[in-house]
Amino acid sequence: MDSPPSLLDFSQSKINKDLTNEDKIAFYRHMVRIRRFEQTALKFYNGGKMGGFLHLYIGQESVACGTISLCSDNDHIITAYRCHGHALMVGMDMNPCMAELYGKATGAAKGKGGSMHLFDPSRNFWGGHGIVAGQTPLGLGLAYALKYKNIQGCCLCYMGDGAVNQGAFHESLNIAALFGIPVVYIIENNGYSMGTSQQRSSAYKDCLAQRAEAYDMDWDLVNGEDLYEVRAKTHIAMERARKESKPTVLEIATYRYYGHSVADANAKKYRTPDEIEKYKTYHDPIRLWRRRLIEEAVFTDVEADAIDKEAKQAAVDAAKFADESPAPTVESIFDDVYWEVDNNTESSKIGRHFFND
Repeated sequence: MDSPPSLLDFSQSKINKDLTNEDKIAFYRHMVRIRRFEQTALKFYNGGKMGGFLHLYIGQESVACGTISLCSDNDHIITAYRCHGHALMVGMDMNPCMAELYGKATGAAKGKGGSMHLFDPSRNFWGGHGIVAGQTPLGLGLAYALKYKNIQGCCLCYMGDGAVNQGAFHESLNIAALFGIPVVYIIENNGYSMGTSQQRSSAYKDCLAQRAEAYDMDWDLVNGEDLYEVRAKTHIAMERARKESKPTVLEIATYRYYGHSVADANAKKYRTPDEIEKYKTYHDPIRLWRRRLIEEAVFTDVEADAIDKEAKQAAVDAAKFADESPAPTVESIFDDVYWEVDNNTESSKIGRHFFND
């Protein structure tokens, strides 16, 4: 069984046709780095080096890579708790990301956020969020700020398929459509809301994104294993947001190889091993992209292996950095809670930011 052919060759769309060989190789490097980071994190999580939750992105790398590769300086990104891939794709370094998973002071959030809460405002990355659909009104707010300030940009707001049944998501769609907010909601549909299949958890006609029709909003369905298609269709939605200030819902079909989190003890019970192996063999986005680039004579197997080896070593080095980093001090627990306190402003002296008195 081969992976199904696309009805259209999205490599010929304008946003992809202008890609250089270096661009295409960079996409491969990004996806491999995400996977090697995740695999290394899993190894040391199972080894007792990390606490808390660990939601792996393995199998979904083409979504973060394809969409975020389209971002410009005025575009913003916000996502849910499966956030490592997005963090690395926006340019965050492996060392502070891994250290955050370890809960170390050198982590991206100084060890206070953990796996679900990687942030980097300097890269317009407003983080992972642990509340299902909790990021959807925040993404709306980021996009509203762009419109309010008359800045031509958009916000990519990611979520899993389970989030589409939350009230906050529907309230966000209503406001986005009503006021014309430049937000692109991206449903990373891996088929399972935690341990419940889409068929058992969600009522829909053809697909989840189609719910956007109730808000007179544009939507599209995307094959997430085809990086060219992800970029082509996301670009249309982003341009609609930037130039027309109109929102879009994109549903990107993808798959996760592991459970909802590492703590998901039933990951191999609500789906068969054959299903997982089928996706790994025929639908893996990294394997398919590698094969595509070899067919296009962009690089060779030897060069691809070298990129993979480099990514694997970077992940191992990041784990070493995290392991050797200091833990946060007890005193630091009060730092970075209120900006006014940290900066000793007038508000910090009167306490009104606490109680609004």
